[in-house]
Amino acid sequence: MGGEGTRQRRALPAKPRDRKELPLARADYGNLIAGDWHTEGEAVANVNPSDLDDTIATYAFASAEDTHAAVDAAKRAFPQWAGLTPEQRQAPLEFIGDELIRRKDEIGRLLSREEGKPLAEGVGEVARAGQFFKFYGGEALRLHGDFTQSVRPGVEVEVRREPLGVVGLITPWNFPAAIPAWKIAPALAYGNAVVFKPAELVPGTAWALAEIISRSGLPEGLFNLVMGRGKDVGEAILSARDVAAVSFTGSAATGGHIARRCAETMKKVQLEMGGKNPLVVLDDADLETAAAAALNGYSGTGQKCTASSRLVVQEGIHDRFVDALSDKLAGYTVGHALDPETKCGPVVDETQLQQDLDYIALGQQEGAELVTGGQLLNRATRGHYLAPALFTGTRNDMRINREEIFGPVCAVIRVKDYAEALAVANDTEYGLTSAICTDSLKRASHFKANSRSGIVTVNLPTGGMDYHVPFGGMKASSYGPREQGQYARDFYTTTKTAYTKP
Repeated sequence: MGGEGTRQRRALPAKPRDRKELPLARADYGNLIAGDWHTEGEAVANVNPSDLDDTIATYAFASAEDTHAAVDAAKRAFPQWAGLTPEQRQAPLEFIGDELIRRKDEIGRLLSREEGKPLAEGVGEVARAGQFFKFYGGEALRLHGDFTQSVRPGVEVEVRREPLGVVGLITPWNFPAAIPAWKIAPALAYGNAVVFKPAELVPGTAWALAEIISRSGLPEGLFNLVMGRGKDVGEAILSARDVAAVSFTGSAATGGHIARRCAETMKKVQLEMGGKNPLVVLDDADLETAAAAALNGYSGTGQKCTASSRLVVQEGIHDRFVDALSDKLAGYTVGHALDPETKCGPVVDETQLQQDLDYIALGQQEGAELVTGGQLLNRATRGHYLAPALFTGTRNDMRINREEIFGPVCAVIRVKDYAEALAVANDTEYGLTSAICTDSLKRASHFKANSRSGIVTVNLPTGGMDYHVPFGGMKASSYGPREQGQYARDFYTTTKTAYTKP
């Protein structure tokens, strides 16, 4: 193993550069394969969605051949790492966590600059990524097995947990620090080797994380960063027979494809996919609590799988709730991600922006009333700015209430009573998170037991989960073992049963 944090770190991109001056033949920042940085190959510019004239840097995109080289390197490094003591595996994870927390302002600024979420959210996400690594540093010391008696006299039975080998981690653009962290950290803590493919839109944060990991003291080749397109890098990970497992977060359509491809080579698979999460507001709810919980659905520009996009509101509080939420949206400043006054940043790119606009137009065609927002905005810099949209008069069978929009768009569904609210909340192919706002302990308890989602909250938003407990959903939202907390071991380890007759 290398020295603990002794390698000199490279600086993050410090200032904007004119895209016309960038040499696209060689990237500013490269992939990490077998312990070395590789900047050759295709170089792609990383553009700021808050300012389309701001190119952050260029990043190398890996090929399928590069990805297979990374898998080979991980396979070679795996036995050494798997053979270390839990304490030896803990130390690098603690180093990574400490440095992420120490540098949260610096890396958080980069994250917000390339992804578009407000600066406070970017900084908070990097700090949370650090907490994941520190938590799993502790988990490396807490991986227990079982010792029990056999049904046969004189035979001992031991159940051990062992690492899988090489795992492929494929992550989305909306949480470019937190989601990679909650996959990489347990993979390493439980003794695995990693090939990490981040989303194409956010290579900067992924590179910053990989650079820290490269100096943490891991065996060279144990952790590999391969930035690039899904059709090249992702498919190479899925086809590699030496990859034992794949963990993916992204769309349901892509998740289904990954599940089918993993079945071809019998890979273990973990999928976290979409959501169409309901926030139920009953007549007895505290109005301010309910409106604040609904407003949280617009945080991160609504680009999160836990956002409350369906607001299921009982008729007695409906009009007051719509007025309260509309008032909050009126003061919900849309602007440059690095502006401290910004509450809602730009949409991540032009493709996602067009999808949002198409759904807003579709909602109006379906007969929903657009109460506020939904229009493009001009700001001091050219960016993908969209006013948060709120629909009323919607039905649960409308496409805007059936399909994941993944933008700052929410729809209110009026219901008569709690029974109808629960039925509407459950009437979806997804089942990630759900929430209810009520002062009734009886209804809150019933909702927790009967909501068909993996995560339920009461008088809280549908987003904003803790890192030490399981995360995941039901139905089309999730497939495979849960992420986060101690439950992550169910995916990143396998059990071995040993019988011994002394």
